Amino acid sequence: MAKVIEFTKKSQRPATSHFTPERSGNDFSSVINLKDRAAIKGKGGTSESEILISVVVATSDRPHLLSHCLSSLLWQRFDASRYEIIVVDDRPSSCTRDIVADWALHAKRIGTKVLYLPSCGPHGMAAARNRGWRAARGDVIAFTNDDTAARADWLRNGWETFEQDVQAAWGRVVIPCSTSPDDYEYRRKNQERIEFPGANCFCRKQALEELGGFDERFTLAWREDADLYFRLLARAGRVVHAPSAVMTHPMRPAVWGESLREQRRMQADALLYKKHPALYKQKIRFSHHWDCYLIVAALLSLLVALVQHQAVVAAAAAATWLFFTAWFGFQHFSPAARNASQISEMIVAAVLVPPMAVFWRLIGAVRFRVPFL
Repeated sequence: MAKVIEFTKKSQRPATSHFTPERSGNDFSSVINLKDRAAIKGKGGTSESEILISVVVATSDRPHLLSHCLSSLLWQRFDASRYEIIVVDDRPSSCTRDIVADWALHAKRIGTKVLYLPSCGPHGMAAARNRGWRAARGDVIAFTNDDTAARADWLRNGWETFEQDVQAAWGRVVIPCSTSPDDYEYRRKNQERIEFPGANCFCRKQALEELGGFDERFTLAWREDADLYFRLLARAGRVVHAPSAVMTHPMRPAVWGESLREQRRMQADALLYKKHPALYKQKIRFSHHWDCYLIVAALLSLLVALVQHQAVVAAAAAATWLFFTAWFGFQHFSPAARNASQISEMIVAAVLVPPMAVFWRLIGAVRFRVPFL
């Protein structure tokens, strides 16, 4: 059993009007003020029974990013005694634990609970989030990542979304970037349009219990949130968009060749397709990667023709491969490269991404036994 280290946190922040909804059955719409809350406490209520929202933050060896995230979570315009923060450390380290402890000390004046949960396995975003929500005391679980920053009204606006028939919601993710984004920034910016992103979503704990939480077969930080979203939809639960619940996802510097490393995620797409073929086609991708398969077929034909010394076939295959590789590059990569490094990365990606994408899709198809082509 994982060791649980609990901290009590207090933060210095300006006085705000806190929203503290009072529940009656499944009615989460009524709001009471601080005097009413004091009266409830006077009748025997305790802070242990008053947690409304539990914020689960999964982290993995990124203490400085986590510090910025926790800072934003401690400045919420929400009654501090009515929410808790649970940090699940998927790669336990003393540095991450110390960061959580330091922020906990700043939170002592407001009485919010902070829990640090080291995870020794199973690993992955899905498993970390499951560990977090299962330790939570709130009726609603708010999920985010360690590299985000919440606006001050994020929790309040997310909470107000939960009326009687709402089971889950997702907020708006803002990804700031330059006015002339390079390829990496262009692709990251497109993630603002994702429905139910794991970096900014809310779900009733009861719904998570009934669904079994996140599917831990999604070991990569990819598609585990889409799978939960699709299962919520299949369950006929009401899932709504809460655009006023805003989470900022800062743009971090890209590592050269990032688009190549991302192809490994295609395995998760295979599992998602196997579980939800109709919703996958509707919300993720309707058509197959025919361009990638055509490029790989041309490349294989070229190699076979060269081995068999068929010059005409080799020339035709080479021309086909070159044309569709160039076409793939123009279609899938931003033309805003500004220096030699970015241009060279785009060329390398255009050449290598198609065969790598096909390879990892086939690996996923074999691994999860699904005709995912």
